[in-house]
Amino acid sequence: MKREFIEDLIADVKRDFADRAQARLPFETQWRLNINFYMGNQYCTSMPNGDIADVERDYYWQEREVFNHISSLVETRQAKLNTVRPSLTVRPFSSDDSDVKTAKNATKILSSACDKLDMDATLTQGTMWSEICGTAFYYVGWDEKGGLKIAAGVYEGDVAVQVVPPFEIYPDSMLAQNVKDCRSIIRARNVDVDEIKRLYGKTVKPEHTETVGLSAAALGGGLAVSGTLNTLTVRSADNCAVLIERYTLPDDEHPDGQTVVVANDVLLHYGPLPYVNGADGKRILPFIKQESLVNAGCFFGASVVERSIPVQRAYNAVKNRKHEFMNRLSMGVMAVEDGSVDIDNLEQEGISPGKILIYRQGATPPRMIDCGSVPAEFSAEETRLLNEFTQISGVSEIMRSSSAASNVTSGIALQLLIEQDDTRLSLSAEYVRIAAREIARQILRLYKQFGTDARLSRIAGQNGQIELLRWSASDISSDDVVFETDNELLSTPAMRQNMMFELYKMGLLTDSDGKMSDAAKRRFMDALGYGGWDSDVDLTQIQINRAESENFNDKYKLGEFDDHNAHADAHIKYLLTECPSGKKTERLKAHIKEHYAAQKLAAAASAIDTPVAPQAQPISEERR
Repeated sequence: MKREFIEDLIADVKRDFADRAQARLPFETQWRLNINFYMGNQYCTSMPNGDIADVERDYYWQEREVFNHISSLVETRQAKLNTVRPSLTVRPFSSDDSDVKTAKNATKILSSACDKLDMDATLTQGTMWSEICGTAFYYVGWDEKGGLKIAAGVYEGDVAVQVVPPFEIYPDSMLAQNVKDCRSIIRARNVDVDEIKRLYGKTVKPEHTETVGLSAAALGGGLAVSGTLNTLTVRSADNCAVLIERYTLPDDEHPDGQTVVVANDVLLHYGPLPYVNGADGKRILPFIKQESLVNAGCFFGASVVERSIPVQRAYNAVKNRKHEFMNRLSMGVMAVEDGSVDIDNLEQEGISPGKILIYRQGATPPRMIDCGSVPAEFSAEETRLLNEFTQISGVSEIMRSSSAASNVTSGIALQLLIEQDDTRLSLSAEYVRIAAREIARQILRLYKQFGTDARLSRIAGQNGQIELLRWSASDISSDDVVFETDNELLSTPAMRQNMMFELYKMGLLTDSDGKMSDAAKRRFMDALGYGGWDSDVDLTQIQINRAESENFNDKYKLGEFDDHNAHADAHIKYLLTECPSGKKTERLKAHIKEHYAAQKLAAAASAIDTPVAPQAQPISEERR
């Protein structure tokens, strides 16, 4: 590339980044304010230039304690949202037998990849950012040094999923609702220059950069008491440079998109979008957005924290003014005639029990001023503000304190209240599910792009068995990932267990004699969460697993110890659900008939081998 082109490209990226940073400034200021209130620094305010300024106390005696309800609200919401871990499955591209097989393999590959990437921890971290700031992002990329080591310095590579805070994302338009509505996105962050050289092989000089960190400040406390609060402050970062990555969607001039990476006036990378991570083999922006609440017509979402800040400020003010009133009642306010007593001694020691108060002869003795009593409006306003917290956040007292109101004693009423809480959180839970599904789709697409060599994955099967699956990119024919379960907040484990008991009581899980089959027992125990509660492997399940392996391997052969009933049922189930075609169907039908014939022969042989008990003969007249 020509030097003039490189210089123009670097200048264009830096100018674009500065414009987007200026447009995003109000949102960033709100995020920093949210974090301050979440961490406990609730005596701060935002300035027009984007800075967060501390609010000093007006008098030395002013109560400045923090009664942090925002942190408990966020932690409660996050605890509920962390239960949202959807079961995902890959839908086959068609009903063809080979597509059905590869879809099953893709589901197993996806399950193994999610376990290896620890997706539960990743979604938990992303949910934390979305609950505090309103938006979180995930970057799904390919780590060339991931996976197994093949040779010296050579690895097979693997998928990597990163949680990206909203502070690092700069869209081209704040009015774009989703990532797919943006033409380009810039990701900018402070990176150590040594790490930049390791990633791109180029030397970059350190520059003056700023990073956000926590520090302690003496902002709280009350009368004669100082308290330290955690506050979010801006600090200088040493030996770092701002790494700017601009991703642009494909157009006529760049059919594969464009990726430009710049740091401190050095062009580190210029090329197409790195991943075929979109549907139908297209290249899209490698970012996935997760929101807590949607802002209509805005790229960044909203958070319950920013909605709760005015209520939190009012609640702190009410509680502190109430305590100041109680300080006046308990410590008293004294009226003293000028020159009648030693003011310094009285101010330092007060009126202690048994104290001898000496005042000038002929002067008016000091007296305590009647301060009245604490107005009832303080308590009423405190209760109203607590109810407002519940209305804004969707977190009731049942969820926060694990206790119900004293006037609610009915179990059905408690269950309805819990379901109402879950319903209010179901919208945020659905955004977590959508993000998890999109991450799964991009994982499969990256494996399809880079997983050309044969790989080996360990998958947990039924009854604690470990299955080794050998696969490559050709084994992934579909990336259509769908939800296997409903929203977890709308169908909790307790609700499912109660439903199972109700079905059992109604007799829907038993036969006409009131007995439950072995298969129904296993499913019943699995639904209650006690699947595999003992270490013994069920013999019937082993027979079914063997029959299913025959279906998968297309090798049908009678075994000496086969349970013909279990094998025939497994083969018929496969025949009716998977609908194999061609010669395989005929072979499967013939094999099922072999099981039935073998079962009849075994029953006949058992009847012949069974000894017949001798029947009693009538006694003849002669014997009598």
